[in-house]
Amino acid sequence: MANPARATVESALRVRKLDRTLTTALPPLMPGSRPRVDPSTLIPTDVATLDASLQGGLPRGQLSEIAGPRSAGRTTLLLRLMAAATRRGDIAALVDTFDRLDVASAAAAGIALDRLLWIRGQAITRLQDSGLREHPDSWGVVPGPSGLFDRTIDRALKALNLVLQAGGFGVVAIDLADVSPIVLKRIPFTTWLRVQRAIEGSDTACVLLVPEPLSRSAGGLTLSLTARSSWTGDSDRSRRLDALDVQSRIASPRRRVDGEVSLRCVTSVGV
Repeated sequence: MANPARATVESALRVRKLDRTLTTALPPLMPGSRPRVDPSTLIPTDVATLDASLQGGLPRGQLSEIAGPRSAGRTTLLLRLMAAATRRGDIAALVDTFDRLDVASAAAAGIALDRLLWIRGQAITRLQDSGLREHPDSWGVVPGPSGLFDRTIDRALKALNLVLQAGGFGVVAIDLADVSPIVLKRIPFTTWLRVQRAIEGSDTACVLLVPEPLSRSAGGLTLSLTARSSWTGDSDRSRRLDALDVQSRIASPRRRVDGEVSLRCVTSVGV
């Protein structure tokens, strides 16, 4: 017979949603089997093949990341994730560091815009962006555009912390995809430790959008995306994108997911 006192304590923890350590990583039932995962502790990505590999989605109460180069599908995947969250009634937040979000694309992805908090950062011109990419070591060292980038990232990180401390969000993401990896590595690691402490035990999944793997919590996931494209057409002016193969490599310290997922996106886009 179960211990009545223990059952009462576990029930109270679940009511106050303080039982994440019990539900997010339950031990496997037998050697070689996967651990059981409570679906309520996950945020689905709304990509069937990826969710199957993730056993349901990204973990709540953890810091995860979507990493990859430009045109690898990282922003599309984030929009799908936020769309799935808002359809279920969650509130999502996006810290748009360089004011790059295309609202039409967000709406087309299915995001309920009335359930999205959009925090717009400093818009960066293409000239400033290309100048810093040519001289990434000048970030925060010399006067000029680099100082603007430095302040913009600092404000974005502060905004992220304020949103996480406010609570009540299903998904909170920060877009750092256009920041040089050299610059990202200069951000103190304690920054991400504070982020994890702010969401631990909560219903919030925090997601970093970055060019390469940067940081995640012990229970978080890293989705590293790569893409291969195929084209049709005889000349540059008539070439069309025929298909895009996106590979997602999944890193999980708890080994509760499969290693790679292939997502084939068939399209027809002119260039």
